[in-house]
Amino acid sequence: MSLVPITVLITLLALRGAGAQSVTQPDSYITVSERSRLELRCNYSSPVSLYLFWYMQYPNQGLQLLLKYISGEGLVSGIKGFKAEFINETTFHLEKPLAHWRDSAKYFCALDDSVPGTEKHRGEMIAGAGLRVGIC
Repeated sequence: MSLVPITVLITLLALRGAGAQSVTQPDSYITVSERSRLELRCNYSSPVSLYLFWYMQYPNQGLQLLLKYISGEGLVSGIKGFKAEFINETTFHLEKPLAHWRDSAKYFCALDDSVPGTEKHRGEMIAGAGLRVGIC
């Protein structure tokens, strides 16, 4: 058996571990008053180009895409009055100036890595644990 395939495999596994990606939502539950400002925090790390997403989910329903960042302008406007700003390469916080009771849901920040220099995705979506929001 040749040592070359084993060496290549070990190198690929090491590179994959060195380039680990993560998405962290520091809060698990927040409550805000109706008509107050809503901010949901998302921290991430990725060594490659990526696409960023925010989803919301009502109980017993599927995920609904709120917005996505691909490239270019830092400010992204989504549906339902939500927006997010790509300021640096570690945070992508979701904001809404006036919270409404219908915003009570679970929110997920996610990233999808891409092959640098192309529009091809590797299909690896990584999401945070989710954040429950209560509006009172």
